[in-house]
Amino acid sequence: MASITVKSIDHVVLTCKSIPATISFYTTRLGMKHEVFTSKGVERHALLFGTQKLNLHQSGAEFEPKAGHVQPGSEDLCFITDHPVSDVLKSWKGAGIEVLEGGEVVDRTGAVGKLRSVYCRDPDGNLVE
Repeated sequence: MASITVKSIDHVVLTCKSIPATISFYTTRLGMKHEVFTSKGVERHALLFGTQKLNLHQSGAEFEPKAGHVQPGSEDLCFITDHPVSDVLKSWKGAGIEVLEGGEVVDRTGAVGKLRSVYCRDPDGNLVE
């Protein structure tokens, strides 16, 4: 049997305490687009960016199948932007978002090499880089 190679990520699911608060954070602070869609006759919510999306599950009312141990605030997400990281830092500080790592831009290593990063937490406590 031939081996299988993963090409890319299509979507990630975030379990949220409040879907509206999560939508507000990601659309306002990260420029994602909110999408409402129907799956198996149920209204669902997603956040779109590039060719990927974040599907949203309400904590306690998750859709099946789901991960074995879902809980809000358990994700560590790193996003890439075309904007200078200094602009992201300024935007977040201007919006009153607590910036981690001493409120500074830090050097990290990502999937394709070195990154300049800023960190914060979303309304559920997920780490956002």
